[in-house]
Amino acid sequence: MAGFKLSAGVGLLGLAARSLAVPAPIYSEPTTTFSVPKITAVVEPVTNVTSHGTYTGPPAFTTGALSTSVLAPSVPALPPGPDAFKYPSDGQLHAPQPAPYTPAGGVGTNGSAPVYRVLSDFDYQSIALALHQEWIELDLFHWGLATFSVEDFEEAGLTAEDRHLIEFMADQEVGHATLLSNILGPSAPNQCTYNYPATNVHEFIDFCQKLTRYGESGVYGFLNHLNAHDVGQLLLQSITTEARQQMIFRQFEGLFPMPEWFEVGIPQSWAWSLLAPYISSCPENNTRLIWQNYPALNILNQPNPFRINGSYVWNETTDGGYANTASYQDIDESDDCTKSTDVGVSCAPGITRNRSMPLSYPGRQVFLEWDEPGKPIGPNNSYVTDTQAGAPKFAAWVSQLNVTYSPLENIQGNSAYTVQPDVSTFDGNPAINGTIFLVLTDEDLYVTPYNLTQLNPHVYAVGMYQSG
Repeated sequence: MAGFKLSAGVGLLGLAARSLAVPAPIYSEPTTTFSVPKITAVVEPVTNVTSHGTYTGPPAFTTGALSTSVLAPSVPALPPGPDAFKYPSDGQLHAPQPAPYTPAGGVGTNGSAPVYRVLSDFDYQSIALALHQEWIELDLFHWGLATFSVEDFEEAGLTAEDRHLIEFMADQEVGHATLLSNILGPSAPNQCTYNYPATNVHEFIDFCQKLTRYGESGVYGFLNHLNAHDVGQLLLQSITTEARQQMIFRQFEGLFPMPEWFEVGIPQSWAWSLLAPYISSCPENNTRLIWQNYPALNILNQPNPFRINGSYVWNETTDGGYANTASYQDIDESDDCTKSTDVGVSCAPGITRNRSMPLSYPGRQVFLEWDEPGKPIGPNNSYVTDTQAGAPKFAAWVSQLNVTYSPLENIQGNSAYTVQPDVSTFDGNPAINGTIFLVLTDEDLYVTPYNLTQLNPHVYAVGMYQSG
């Protein structure tokens, strides 16, 4: 930059006075439009699914989960590794820096170029599960917009802008499906046909918020266990979009948008158990999955978010288990919170709603029924529900950072009740809130978010609970 000097006798005030005479430049109107090259990538070819409903085809030729030789009935529980407590965590640096402003340590920080490909069977099967989730979301959002009329959506309080947002979320799924298909390569699972437990807009929205919940949580459960950390980075940047989708569907349903402090992660087999029943059929030779299909858990008094007193219900779900989707049938207008305009009562779509009558509460008696294993399920009825657990003894409430057990009471065959626990992650944050997971187990095994899969051999049935 060229320098300058003040002439003798010219003071700073004189310079300032002359500068005031210079017209101020106009920045609000550009004078030049530049031509820039368009940079993009081709998306996965997508066609709308033309048929929906339960599978009515011939019996499947191949049944059961994908499998090879099995080394042990379960993964043994081990103590922490030898270096788990080695690092002092005192705020000081304990190793030379590999570069300026760079602390020693980390994974994938040595300068090696990322390749974004799966590195193990665990990686492949986990990403394939996530891809199935993206495919069903893409179809579900389109299906709802095509099935229900503008008048149906308007009656449910959802405007043209809301419908456009649902369409945009479907477009997001095109990108997600393209990303995961490219990671897996030519053998990536293709889009299938589906069946949905919804006959009106309200049920469609409820199913969307439950499906996006187990899709989101299913990825959180395996993300930090992937061998391919570079793949995990891409998946993280897509699943956080899905988290936003789940919150939006809660807002569309008139629920408080985010009643938890932490989001929950679940094992892949739980996510697959919740997803597979809504897949009717898949193309021939579609890649099969290894994950277990647990029997369904049906919550007989599942809270109904469309009622003013949502906890005072009986048998008001549309699918009899798994997602336990709320029914909007046979609700009198005087009990219908979607029709109310009263603060604390209304559950019409909105940025946020705060119900004066909670959907659930500690001490609530929750009545349960569960299926026996051995039921054909999933694509082409080609998977079979299975469990390694003994007879159920506990209900495990899986939410945020916690797994909390309550004993099953009055067990009669495949039915029982349990009592909703009073538990918090930290003071002021009830752990059982939002859309959570309820599973039946034969043991109250101590597990944490990072080793929740240790519970799998003890799980008998899986379902979702609308606690708030």
